[in-house]
Amino acid sequence: MGKDLSVRVCGVKLRNPVIPASGTFGFGLEAADWFDLNVLGGISLKGTTLEARPGNPTPRIAECAGGMLNAVGLQNPGVEALVAERVPALRACYGGAIIANISGFSVEEYAQACAVADRCADIDLIELNVSCPNVRHGGMAFGTDPKSAAAVTEAVKNATRKPVLVKLSPNVTDIVAIAQACADAGADGLVLINTLLGMRIDIKTRRPVLANTTGGYSGPGVFPVAVRMVWQVARACSIPVVGCGGVASAEDVIEMMMAGATAVQVGSENLRDPLACPRIVAELPEVMDRLGIDSLKDIIGIV
Repeated sequence: MGKDLSVRVCGVKLRNPVIPASGTFGFGLEAADWFDLNVLGGISLKGTTLEARPGNPTPRIAECAGGMLNAVGLQNPGVEALVAERVPALRACYGGAIIANISGFSVEEYAQACAVADRCADIDLIELNVSCPNVRHGGMAFGTDPKSAAAVTEAVKNATRKPVLVKLSPNVTDIVAIAQACADAGADGLVLINTLLGMRIDIKTRRPVLANTTGGYSGPGVFPVAVRMVWQVARACSIPVVGCGGVASAEDVIEMMMAGATAVQVGSENLRDPLACPRIVAELPEVMDRLGIDSLKDIIGIV
């Protein structure tokens, strides 16, 4: 008997739980020549803002032990280009779930950008990146304060009819408090974790390796932190959780799901191996068979 890899996230059916994470897969079409995108459960698109952004100065990506640092700075063409060009082009060759990752620097920006995304019939889910600095409140990231995270969530829910996932920052003292605030404000689901704040110094030049000095740390080194936070939030909140952070294998996907994730995003591994996602999808039935799992839905949150 075949294995059932399908899952449902906020009412949207995915043929399997594997989703390339935002910022590691472009707008999807970049990989269309490498493999059939339709093997993927969903695609989370590159982070998009209301207006186009050039991003941070280079160098803005650096390898380090256990992963990588990045401070790309949300380089993107803006949300109008996303809905007019990028999403329709992707939909022409991809039938799975398309997830628009939206960022902003004020509550109003988030709401305006999501209202534009809402008009695009080919976008299935909206993912809010609340790791952006709140320019109205001294630069503190929206996702580090329950009230700010809730305010963004509520404003966006009022601006869109699509299901809204809030992608949480791990750079907080109490991830459950942030998650619960978003859930109470109407979030349909949660994604965690985003990158951990990190920094490396080149001891020869005596300068930071990134032009931005600090950046987001991702890769296998953050996986145990991500599993712990997924487990905590899934136990505390009744809405679906999408796990992300250091996922690099089919075994990692199953571990994330056992911790409580309904679906799983693959991030930095896509940059190391552009065929990581189809590899993981192909390996899942074999690993399920070895572990005596017939349906992935049966293992969600069993720990």
